[in-house]
Amino acid sequence: MKRKILAAVLAGVMCLSLAGCGGESASGDMAKIKEKGKFVVGITDFEPMDFKDENGEWAGFDADMAKAFAEKLGVAVEFTEIDWDNKALELDSGNIDCVWNGMTLTDEVKSAMDCSNAYCNNAQIVVLPADKADQYPDVESLKGLKFAVEAGSAGEKEAKANNLEYTPIQSQANALMEVASGTSDAAIIDSLMAAAMVGEGTSYDNLVYTIKLNDEEYGVGFRKGSDLRDELNRFFKDSYADGLMQATAEKYKVQAALIEQ
Repeated sequence: MKRKILAAVLAGVMCLSLAGCGGESASGDMAKIKEKGKFVVGITDFEPMDFKDENGEWAGFDADMAKAFAEKLGVAVEFTEIDWDNKALELDSGNIDCVWNGMTLTDEVKSAMDCSNAYCNNAQIVVLPADKADQYPDVESLKGLKFAVEAGSAGEKEAKANNLEYTPIQSQANALMEVASGTSDAAIIDSLMAAAMVGEGTSYDNLVYTIKLNDEEYGVGFRKGSDLRDELNRFFKDSYADGLMQATAEKYKVQAALIEQ
């Protein structure tokens, strides 16, 4: 009987020990970041959320908010360009601490990461050469066109859902280049990016955005069980209350898409 009691006690101790270890590894991201003194953010070149300014520094709505969050944590911020199709792998491997780059909160993303509250509305839209846009008034008319879409993106998901022919490209910025050069007939990109980069007064004044394919929301992704998710949600709430989030959104002209926190 004593042996059975001792075995039960030891088993209980082991379970508590394992639970404690699991909790520490799952929820210790903030402590690890403070220990190493930097917050590593996974991004792509995606104006107006993350892009290089004239000084070669990362800027944009997401970049500026990430800088402010890192400052609140008392650490430096480091931006790392990632292959968007491998964002979950980059996160789980520890190469980055979060994915903060106008990331659409799809079911796939939410199953792979712990995601923040949504902070911006968005949509996937079609981009076409301005002189051909009138020929394609609806989704059905797009069949037969060759699309460029960012690999692993919400744009690729919409291309599949609508049975459109497409080629996966490294980034949305490259997808626009494909259309501008005539290598692809059209692209599917985020509406916030299209508003900043397509049309009169932009680098792609020969392109226009037309058909809206869906509605979606942006969030920030962390490793499963990370304590950084709740910390960021508190930061979002505080920065909305004190006006920082609105001022940053106005700076990059995305204020209309901002979601109240």
